[in-house]
Formats: sequence, structure tokens, C-alpha cells
Amino acid sequence: MKKILPMALLLMSTAILSCNSGSKTIKETTNNPDATAIAGGQESVKDDVSQKDVVKVAMSSPDHTTLVAALKQADLVTSLSNAGPFTVFAPTNEAFNKLPAGTVDDLMKQANADKLVNILQYHVFVSALQPDYFKDGQTLNMVNGDNLKVSVNSGIVTLNGKAHIVKSIPASNGMIYVIDEVLLPPSK
Repeated sequence: MKKILPMALLLMSTAILSCNSGSKTIKETTNNPDATAIAGGQESVKDDVSQKDVVKVAMSSPDHTTLVAALKQADLVTSLSNAGPFTVFAPTNEAFNKLPAGTVDDLMKQANADKLVNILQYHVFVSALQPDYFKDGQTLNMVNGDNLKVSVNSGIVTLNGKAHIVKSIPASNGMIYVIDEVLLPPSK
């Protein structure tokens, strides 16, 4: 019995010390800035080797700074950085400039966040549509719940009779189609 008591105390001490050192490790990990970056979501993963997702492709394009700013304002960066697959119709800065004066500034106000989200979601289709998928007369149901009309004439794809697909860019989580007009959802 005399030998069991010291052995039991030794085991309990070891167990307590093990638990304390485990807590310290968790605390150190929580205070680690790299762990915080990982907690930021898929968009905060640093990867210079793999193909970029739709958001990273847009962020690397000097022609899409307005779109990127709008995605950030609408808090859609994380959603579009996820696995998808997505088809994103990406208006250029020039396309945004075609809107009536003051429209973009007005949409970027916090009070109009719902309008901005609705417009941006009208540019996203859930699935990675390849360029040969588009057929004349198609209707696509966009993320915001509204439909988009596709026309194809002499190989030129037009959306809602106005926006033209200028270029297609594959991404790790879908396809991006650069367009020359901003798509506006139908009035409700």
C-alpha cells in the first residue's frame, strides 16, 4: 500500500502537468497571427502555386477594381472564394462607368447594401458553365433568384440583349466571363 500511494501521486501529477501544458499550447495557438489568418476563411489562404479562385482572379485584374470593391462592400468575398463551382459574369470598370452618374457611389453606401448584394448575385450562376454551353434562347437562374436571358448570334454571346461576353477565364472554383455591361436584375 505504501508503494501504491507514491505511484498514484506521481501519475496524478503527470496528468495534471500534461493538461496544463496542453492548455498553454492551445493558448499559444490562439494568439498565433498565422492561426488568425487561417480563421479568416478561404480567401485568406496564401497559395502562389495553385490556380486562383474567381475572387483572386478578379483581384489581380486592373480592369475589375470596381467589381472587387463592390464584392468587398457586399461582403461576398468569402462566399465566392469557396469551392463553388460558380460562373461569374464580371463587368469591367468601363461597364460600371456606363451606369448613370452616381449609381456606383450610391450602391456602395451601407444603406444600399441589399441592392448591391442583389445586383452582384445577379452576376453569379451556381455551376461552372463552359464557353460551349451557351445556346440561343437559354434562361439561367441566377443566385439572386432572377432569370438571365442568353442569346447567341454568330458566336457572340449576349446576356439580357445588352451585355456581351468579351473573354472567358477558368478559375479553380469555376468560370469567369468578362462582360462589357453591368447586369441589372428585373424590377420587382
